[in-house]
Parts: sequence; C-alpha cells; structure tokens
Amino acid sequence: MLKNLRIKTFTTPEKEYIHLTYAIENNEERSKELIHAYVNLLNKGIKYVFNKIKVKNGRVELPKKKEIYKELRDYLITQNVKGLAKHYIDQAIHDVYSILESWRRRFEKGRSEFKPPLVKKGYVRVKTTLRKVLGKSVRITVKPHEYITYSWDRTWFSNRVEGMELTEPVIKEDKVYLVFRKELPMTAPLDVVAFDSNLFSLDGYDGEKFVTISLKQLYSLKYTMQMKRAKVQSVASKKLKSGKRLMEKYSHRERNRVNDLIHKLANLILEMYNNHVLVFEKLNKERMFGDASESLSRKLSRTVWRKLVNVLRYKASIYGCRVVEVNPHLTSRSCPRCGWVNSRMVGKTFRCERCGFTLDRQFNASLNIMKRFLSKFNLRMWGFPHRKVSGVIPLMGVRRMNGLIRDFGELQGSRIEYKIYEIR
Repeated sequence: MLKNLRIKTFTTPEKEYIHLTYAIENNEERSKELIHAYVNLLNKGIKYVFNKIKVKNGRVELPKKKEIYKELRDYLITQNVKGLAKHYIDQAIHDVYSILESWRRRFEKGRSEFKPPLVKKGYVRVKTTLRKVLGKSVRITVKPHEYITYSWDRTWFSNRVEGMELTEPVIKEDKVYLVFRKELPMTAPLDVVAFDSNLFSLDGYDGEKFVTISLKQLYSLKYTMQMKRAKVQSVASKKLKSGKRLMEKYSHRERNRVNDLIHKLANLILEMYNNHVLVFEKLNKERMFGDASESLSRKLSRTVWRKLVNVLRYKASIYGCRVVEVNPHLTSRSCPRCGWVNSRMVGKTFRCERCGFTLDRQFNASLNIMKRFLSKFNLRMWGFPHRKVSGVIPLMGVRRMNGLIRDFGELQGSRIEYKIYEIR
C-alpha cells in the first residue's frame, strides 16, 4: 500500500502545506477516451509551439506564452474534435510549455534531439474548475453535462484525508492519482533530540534521557533476504529466464518489506518526538566501505540510514518536526565534557584520556551530535533559546544489547532514564 503514497511540502510566504497523493484503480472505460483526446490536444500544441522555436548559438528560444496564448488557444479549439470542456485547453497550454521547457534543458545539455517531444504515455491533469467533490468521491467534467465519477470510499486512506482539500487529480489509464492538501500549523519545534546511527540501533539523547530504538528487526530482514537472494542467484546462473523472474520476485519482496518497516520506524520516532528537531549524522557509506574490513562492509551494506532519514524528512512536517543532519566527524571519540579527542577508540565504552569521563560509546556520540547542532546552527530560526550541554559528571556502565536496562549514573545532577523501543 505504501507505494501508492507520495508526500511533498509546499511553502508560501504566509502558509505551509503538505500534499499527499494516493492512487486508486481506474475502472472507468470513458476515461480512455478523455485521455486520448487530451493527449491529442497536447501533441497538437507541442507541434504548434515547436515550429515557432528559434535556435541561436546552441540556445533554444521559446516563444513567450503571453504573446502566443490567444492564437494557440484558438488553434486548439479548432482541433478539439472530441468536444472537451474548454478548461482542458487552458490546462493543455500550461502542460505544453512545461514539457517544452524540460525538453529545452535536455537539448542544451546534448541529451535530446531537435524534434518535438511528443507525449506517448497518456495522462490528464484535471483543473480544480473541472472537478467537484461529493463526499468521498469526485465528479470530473469531460464535456458539458457529461461526467466521470471516482470514489475513494472504503479505501485504506479514506479516513486519513478527512478535513483535507482535494486539488488537481491526475488520470492515467490504469490509475487515478488523488492529490490532497493540508495546511500545516506555523509552529516552531519545541526541543531537540539527537541520534547516533549504528548497525543494530539508533541511540539518542533528548535533553532528559537516553533512548535506544532497536534496528535489529530491520537488520535481520535485510540479512535473511540477502541469504535468499544468494541462493536464487545460483539458480539464475543455470536457468536464465526462470532465474531472472525469481530474482525480480525476491528483490521486489525485499524492497516492499524493508520500506514497510522503515515507515513503521519513522512513525514510531515521529510519534515519540512530536514537534521536535531530529538531528542525525550525515553518513557517507561509500567512504565507510573504504575504511572497513570485508566483514564490516557486509554489515554496512545491510543498513538503511539514508532511506530512514529521507522518509523522516518528508513525513516530519505532519508532526511539526524538522530533520537536520550534522557532520559525524569524531563524534564517537570526543569528550562532551572537556572536548578532548581520544587518540583511538577502544571497546564499547568511551573513557576520556584527559578528564576520565566514562560513558557508553554510542550514547557519548549522541551527546556530541546534540552539542554540535546546538553550537553550529542558528537556533533563533527554530524558535527556542540557546542551550548548552555541559556540566557532565563521569558515568559508569556496561553496554548490553539484550534489552536489559543500562544504568550510567547521573547527568547534570539528575537520574538518567533509559528506554528501549522496538518496531511492533
């Protein structure tokens, strides 16, 4: 189901919106006639404008839309043999220039030939003046007094879009894409939580307590699917056609299952830290592969840090959050109390060579990530005053990944709370 969901944010000087796109099946036969007629108008308009293009010194000069809008509209009206509503002609002119602008950029870079970029895959973008929302369905005007109706009642997202505004649906032969818009409250995040990304967990600090979010389930899934694909590859080398189908099947299955877990994990984090700034390391896996052993490289290949951050980034606006990435350089080897950088990193516990500060290595990294964000970024834009993570006293403890609570003593004079969260 998640593959049918797309989320984007759109900001104006006064308001911020989030756009969610859901796909439903297109079972209307009449929509094919609408698509064919609209694509015919598009291609007629592309050819008309293309004949007026001038090329000077390898640069393409498109005729200005304002100068030829009236004559182009009159021409398309004469070509509208199917009798579509005239609002489709206005939308077609807009799409014609959008397509030609994209072609112009490709042509000037040498990636496209000098010929009209005709539309092959049919689609129709329906203006708001051509659609009317009736409960959980939308009525689309095709011709005067002729309509097509699409319903999203009894779909998995029907209750999620209540109170949202339907904008411009996009009709294709197999799917109808419904674009909903929601105005976001213009509020600043209240606090910060910093995460250190590791193979089996996200270890964070939110200013009051340390938190571990388990990634074991996600790592195990990647490992299991990797082993299965290795067996399928041995079959694929002997049976080319059936092996290729098997590889596509297992790759598709792995991608869907991993995406499902990532979205669940992102929802868990955003529900825990509603209206927060989420700070992560900007990790470069390619560089990490160069410094890692063969065994560690295989483990790193099963991580999905970048995918998780990207999913969090486009979902964050719904929860009033912001996602920020900082430089991870020396976050695991630096002391958050005195700033000393250890010459090397040994074991799972960090011990400062200068002041003796002791803490679990991954929690120590989350403290340094928090400090790096608070010191490097202009916090006035986030809406809360400058904070300092200081006064840390030495902590003791042993890291355990079996789910037992780790007690590290005191931080800034208060007892540390420690919790483990897992994907359910």
